[in-house]
Amino acid sequence: MNIKELEKLQNEGTDSVSSRERRTFLRAGLAITGLFLGGTVMSLTSVKKAGAALGGMAPATQYPYKPHYSMVIRQNRCVDCERCKEACVKTNHVPSYGYRTTILERYKIIGPAETERIFMPVLCNHCNRPPCVRVCPTKATYKDKKTGIVMMDYKKCIGCKTCMAACPYNARYFNEEIRAIDKCNFCYDTRLTKGKKDTACVEACPAHVRVFGDISDPDSEVYKLVHQPDKVVWVLRPETGALPNVYYMND
Repeated sequence: MNIKELEKLQNEGTDSVSSRERRTFLRAGLAITGLFLGGTVMSLTSVKKAGAALGGMAPATQYPYKPHYSMVIRQNRCVDCERCKEACVKTNHVPSYGYRTTILERYKIIGPAETERIFMPVLCNHCNRPPCVRVCPTKATYKDKKTGIVMMDYKKCIGCKTCMAACPYNARYFNEEIRAIDKCNFCYDTRLTKGKKDTACVEACPAHVRVFGDISDPDSEVYKLVHQPDKVVWVLRPETGALPNVYYMND
């Protein structure tokens, strides 16, 4: 695949990067996988791995958990109706000062005097190498050995907030009522263990922004979405090495 072909494939989802910038990266042996945080941070990979950079992910046999719960967020569908946030609060008893999921927004310049509002849902990314787990002195936060979900053991939490500082996604808060750190756990205790297949935020979204499931299952919608060869799929802050399990794309 030559530079022009790679550049054409990278155009989708990376409009704020100029053609000159794309060519510069490609000549340096890098391919752009996605943009986020207002276009100030780019996700790059080697051109030798361009197949993965442009949508391909690890095969199902390489995912470390079974089920390996993940979420895909189709960012361009979000209209900031906040039904996901309301459902999460109600289902997981989230206090008014905290959050397990929220929606960020930014303005993208699309013309001389024209901007576009873009909404980006965010939550705990349930990383494969979670910094929060690594720094917790009491092992109150841990990665479930079966599902890969990053969990909290409230009884062990001493409220030191070290995990909050370590989280690359600002996805934790201190719950005053239980005197412990709280966060998204993919509704594990409130829905998944009760036979529900989706998280509360997924079920409540009228635009089907979020897709939840087992990424180690080739028949799951999550797996099929992130393995589309003609789509750009990216994660937030890949430079941290946390290996998040929340993927973003535009469709």
